[in-house]
Amino acid sequence: MKKNLLKVLLALCLTLPAALKGWTQYVRGKVFNQYGNEALSNVTVLIKGTTTGTYTNNRGEFRLPVSGFPVSLILSSIGYDSISLEAIDTVPLRIEMVPQHSMGHEVIISATRQPTRILESPVSIERYGSAQIVQSPAFSYYDIAAFQKGVDITTSSLTFKTISTRGFNYSGSPRVNQIVDGMDNQAPALNFFVGSFTGPTDLDVDNVEILPGASSALFGPGGMNGTILITSKDPFAHQGISFQARSGVMQVDKKQREKISLISDYSFRIAKAFNDRFAFKIGGQFIKGEDWLAVDRTNYEGVGATGRVKSGDRNSDPNYNGVNIYGDETSVDIRPFLAALNPGGVLPPEAVMVSRTGFEEKSLIDPQAKNTRMSGALHYRITPALEAIVLGNWSKGNTVYTSNNRYALKEIMISQYKFELKHRNWFIRSFTTQEDAGEAYTANITGQYLNEALKPSYDPANPMQSWYPQYTGAYLQARANNLGDREAHQAARAFADRDLASPGSAQFVQAFDAIRKTPIPAGGLFKEKSQLWMTELQYNFTHLVKFVDVIVGGNWKKYILDSDGTLFIDTAGPITIQEIGAYAQISKDMLNKRLNLSASGRWDKNDDFKPRFTPRFTALIRVAKNNNIRFSYQTAYRFASTQGKYIRLNVGGYTLLGGLPWIQDYMEVSKHPVHELVGGVPKPKPYVFTELKPESNQSFEIGYKALWNDVFMFDAYAYWGQYKDFLGRTTLYQPSKGLTYSIVTNGQDKVKVYGFGLGMQYKLNEANSLSLNAYSDEIGDVAEGFIPYFNTPNYRLNAGYINTGVGKAKKIGFGLTLHWQDAFFWEGEMASGPVNAFSTIDAQISYKFPALKSLIKLGGTNITNHYYRSGFGNPAIGAVYYISLGFGIL
Repeated sequence: MKKNLLKVLLALCLTLPAALKGWTQYVRGKVFNQYGNEALSNVTVLIKGTTTGTYTNNRGEFRLPVSGFPVSLILSSIGYDSISLEAIDTVPLRIEMVPQHSMGHEVIISATRQPTRILESPVSIERYGSAQIVQSPAFSYYDIAAFQKGVDITTSSLTFKTISTRGFNYSGSPRVNQIVDGMDNQAPALNFFVGSFTGPTDLDVDNVEILPGASSALFGPGGMNGTILITSKDPFAHQGISFQARSGVMQVDKKQREKISLISDYSFRIAKAFNDRFAFKIGGQFIKGEDWLAVDRTNYEGVGATGRVKSGDRNSDPNYNGVNIYGDETSVDIRPFLAALNPGGVLPPEAVMVSRTGFEEKSLIDPQAKNTRMSGALHYRITPALEAIVLGNWSKGNTVYTSNNRYALKEIMISQYKFELKHRNWFIRSFTTQEDAGEAYTANITGQYLNEALKPSYDPANPMQSWYPQYTGAYLQARANNLGDREAHQAARAFADRDLASPGSAQFVQAFDAIRKTPIPAGGLFKEKSQLWMTELQYNFTHLVKFVDVIVGGNWKKYILDSDGTLFIDTAGPITIQEIGAYAQISKDMLNKRLNLSASGRWDKNDDFKPRFTPRFTALIRVAKNNNIRFSYQTAYRFASTQGKYIRLNVGGYTLLGGLPWIQDYMEVSKHPVHELVGGVPKPKPYVFTELKPESNQSFEIGYKALWNDVFMFDAYAYWGQYKDFLGRTTLYQPSKGLTYSIVTNGQDKVKVYGFGLGMQYKLNEANSLSLNAYSDEIGDVAEGFIPYFNTPNYRLNAGYINTGVGKAKKIGFGLTLHWQDAFFWEGEMASGPVNAFSTIDAQISYKFPALKSLIKLGGTNITNHYYRSGFGNPAIGAVYYISLGFGIL
């Protein structure tokens, strides 16, 4: 890989002198708002009929190299009418642009992999840009996604949020692709993206596009339920220095912490174009706050999603296992101890299960959620049509992830580095993702080992100083003193726990640190440094084939999984997985551009699976000006994730395994058969293993989008989809060893999903706008006993009102957004249970300083401070009240 990059750079250096010939003359100018006489920055200036161009700077000025005069120019900017004009010589131009209503005219790329007006997208798409980010009351640009039609967000931490669409919500979604500046943003070992943990800073985000539904045909495996494209700002177009400081308070009612918590968010961006060929940018962001806590003490019985909520608490149930209590997974039948301590006594006929006393989340997980991000890029225009880009994103911090456990990702580091050649007709890019788990550890395993360190459950060399013998002796004594069974168990626990170090004490901290820093299986630490390498190329033949638009592309991807046996079965050395893929798309306008048809197809091969092909067909009917009906048939698939194939991890009470044939040798099923657990009861016949297949999905969608009078936009869609070979988990029990396993398998039944969405935007005037959307996703034909992990409310509603400026000076603005969703049942690998309906209100009021392009904002999220959870076992989210100062952001 490195040798290939060096060859490309050498070739660039050798061809650079010839490439620069002809750039000897310039057309210059300055662009103004016709009504306010205000200089306009970030205006696109193109040579007509080409993609060669530039942007105006902060003073509205531009300089564009040309081969000669006269030359025809096209100027465009969101919010203004486009202008075509002719420059006849080098005399600087003064150009005035007329403001317009821009609704529906935003340009997107995710729908077809080439620029398209969002109004004419052949598939459903949601988009928001830097202007909406500034105006929104949301705390970060990523949070705005929750108010888009068809989108859900699952919050596992202050610094870990997962965007999902069309069902199957989870903390970390392998069914959604996230692509940042052309780079697959997934963490290689996790095989999914970690929210906005890695990527551009808030100040550097230009726009976010969310493509709900199947999207593998264009964006590759993983796009079962959607694709997110995050594009950062071009340093040629967005120059200058910007800075934002935001401070706030959270947990103001002290329900989770003993005192009010502070949150801080500081970011900066510096971008400069030294001429029309070279530009750079650099940015950084630092977020720190005391994280939300998962505080569900509900009693839980069984393994993962196959378990159930049951009555009782620590005082009433000796075998209590709290959802967000860690360490109480250790559970033992104390009858052997009863027999040893009370010879001749009558033993109960059934097991007397007793669990160790566990720890709350605040005792085991660092309260400080942190995220430090640094990014930078160098852009060089080799010719007017060819640009070289070197880009890097680096991040480090603390966050928490909910899956089969609560994982404390402490000091985790993820970085991405890219080299790209981008031509107006083609591109080639290579990038790598480097992941270092740092001091990441699991909460429940750490809790179990911590209990053993403070007092062993049973030490044969010293039984009377062991927890279970002490518990049993105290229980017998209490019963002899005529205490009831419940009171005897309470007394026994109090006696066995009496001399344990309390959370926060020096002894506790010393033992805890030793365990969380000891690698699995002896402790809770992950030793994980995995990598992803990828090269992608694409060619647009539109300039060569006039009667139809043609795009072809391909990619190569390589995973290197390296956990030293703490996460994967890689004790013998790193595991390597390779994928190759190719795609093509053709599209054509017909019937005097009233109809557009497109067809796409993609072929992919993964080392562990047979090749797969996914087609897509779309039709767009322009029934009237700015009134379009769309139809699409889309397919998607996903290979089992890296963990779904190679994980080997004890999570307390059972072991997670992948789904490839190696697991049969690991479990020694030829000598020790395993049986499927259903409702906690093993089936009588041994489990029969089947070949693991990729999961696939096909969906149909119809939609209608219209823009009336440039002020009211309406969008509606309905879809139906079907999943085949659904990837999930099956719980197995091995009687001869007394062990329980959870393995990845394919569901035997097809699962159907369907839903709809409605959205409206109304621009009252230049300063005021209203928005409203509602959407629904449902699942059907789920076989009894099958767990689909759909995890989605049937109905959600969003409403918003934004004012960008009131009064004569229009310096005061405000915004208000409302979100509501109904209750649903969460199915998770850690636990399954109900999630209540909730609503949130976010609000902000701001004051502008136009001369400084600055803004002061006072705002809050979930301002009513009614705590809610987005998933069972996830943290409870309250209000954040903040004040921010942004310089150079308007």
